Amino acid sequence: MEIEIATIGGFEEVGRQMTAVRVGSDIVIFDMGLDLSKILLHDDIETERMHSLDLIDMGAIPDDRVMSNLPGDVKAIVPTHGHLDHIGAITKLAHRYNAPIIATPFTLELVRQLIQSEEKFKVNNDLVAMNAGERIPLSDTLELEFVNVTHSIIDAINPVLHTPEGAIIYGLDKRMDHTPTLGDPIDMKRFKELGNEGVLCYIEDCTNANVKGRTPSEAVAKQHLKDVMFSMADYKGGIVATTFSSHIARVASIVEFAQEIGRQPVLLGRSMEKYSGTAERLNFVEFPGDLGMYGHRKSVDRTFSRIMKEGKEKYLPIVTGHQGEPNAMLTRMGKGETPYELSEGDKVIFSARLIPEPTNEGQRYQAETLLRMRGARIYDDVHVSGHCSQEGLYEMLTTLKPTHIIPAHQTIAGASGYVNIARKQGYVLGRDIHISYNGNRVSLTN
Repeated sequence: MEIEIATIGGFEEVGRQMTAVRVGSDIVIFDMGLDLSKILLHDDIETERMHSLDLIDMGAIPDDRVMSNLPGDVKAIVPTHGHLDHIGAITKLAHRYNAPIIATPFTLELVRQLIQSEEKFKVNNDLVAMNAGERIPLSDTLELEFVNVTHSIIDAINPVLHTPEGAIIYGLDKRMDHTPTLGDPIDMKRFKELGNEGVLCYIEDCTNANVKGRTPSEAVAKQHLKDVMFSMADYKGGIVATTFSSHIARVASIVEFAQEIGRQPVLLGRSMEKYSGTAERLNFVEFPGDLGMYGHRKSVDRTFSRIMKEGKEKYLPIVTGHQGEPNAMLTRMGKGETPYELSEGDKVIFSARLIPEPTNEGQRYQAETLLRMRGARIYDDVHVSGHCSQEGLYEMLTTLKPTHIIPAHQTIAGASGYVNIARKQGYVLGRDIHISYNGNRVSLTN
């Protein structure tokens, strides 16, 4: 049976992921993501009002016009998790395909919210919830399975497409976490079974392909965070924390430790309210009953005014802005645009890593400079990555033993570390290691 992989987006960068797998006349699409850095280059851009072709021309979403060259019908659109670089283009592209969107419950709810905010296109695709560990038929020859993985967002999976020629595993995004602080560990038992059953192709997340060693567990990040926050227990001034809004496990840890050092945590910023509110509503996390979540700017500023009136030493705001985004709460605090007044010696905890991209680097530098000018003491990189480093990549490769591998989620140069790992295991570049680019098609034979 003829099988080919269309590498549509995310094969020359980290972001705007989209991959299509054609098995005979059946097609399955994995992810439809956004490249947020391209959006941030433009001031006051409102993507929900923009046409998909304009966003394609900007390089912000995948150019899916290659799909017109794939003979067959799309049976499903399968986002792997709720990060925008994997779901952010669904509202611009999914309506072109008469296929359901199949995802885990948390991811599906985030997709639903994106669709509700879309103003340009009417997205009527059926939304189908599927849990990790489940399998469903997509056609007479295809079956879809979800395998639980651990990442920096809850309810993440690696989808497995079972074909007559063997399994195709879409391996984005994960780390080897056996002791997560929220949710189940990575399901290595199932991956080992798949390796024994036969894997035709493995598409691997190469974000950290050039990082030596093993990515630590979220439990390590939680201990690091506890050490930092407990060192501030006797400080009588302001303490502010920022992290990825979608990193529910990390947000929960900050909330927990804020209470333990005698401060009232409060979540501030639209994305903080969105992700944490959704996770709590779907029973993925249980926050304290008195935890405030405020997204609207007027509500945020009223909360800041209350904090200043009652005393900064009583509160710990958890805010947006870990990448220095211009309109995020933390950047506004650095500019003096909020009622919250930073003072000499106040603590700012970045429980996130800087995404190494020029736009982010410039914005983060500016934000940190503004914070320091107001006297803030910065605690940086209280974090662990959500992606496998080299030893995790090696373990997945030797566990699955795929016939073909396709590096993804990196620049071509950035995937070099993974190519070296694979070559040492007997894979040959151009024969069974397929370095691809956006818009390319890779034909597979078992």
